[in-house]
Amino acid sequence: MSKKIACVVTNDFEDSEYRDPANAFKEAGHTVVTIEKEKGKSVKGKQGEVEVTIDEAIDSVNPEEFDALFIPGGFSPDQLRADNRFVQFAKSFMDEKKPVFAICHGPQLLITAKTLEGRTATGYTSIQVDMEYAGVNFKDEEVVVCGSQLVTSRTPDDIPAFTRESLNLLK
Repeated sequence: MSKKIACVVTNDFEDSEYRDPANAFKEAGHTVVTIEKEKGKSVKGKQGEVEVTIDEAIDSVNPEEFDALFIPGGFSPDQLRADNRFVQFAKSFMDEKKPVFAICHGPQLLITAKTLEGRTATGYTSIQVDMEYAGVNFKDEEVVVCGSQLVTSRTPDDIPAFTRESLNLLK
């Protein structure tokens, strides 16, 4: 069954951490809707390999419209968590126990949403302490699946495992 996946993303995301999972989700028949502050805006990956045209503005979407949330890494999640609209959007997926896929720095948005306490997860090395302070049981593994909701990974090297487990949760 086809699922509708919200992807919150802005400039300086990690190119492969958006491109590879998004392509895999689409190939599996799912819809990926990119969300930023402004619809129609073009955002670029920090490597300059990927450019994304934003499908929807954060003010025009409702978490109830979506089946899952995808948060690519890079510097994008740190920028998004400074805007409470994105924090509340991410929080609602966690509160409603909908699937959330966060790679590399992606969990930063979930830390700010205060939704990681008591969960098992991973992320990029530089945010490990932040995650532990947020109450996470941190695992240094290529992919960590917490319950039937949260999929996290550390780096672009982990994308195949991240994508595999994310697709499993969408079944």
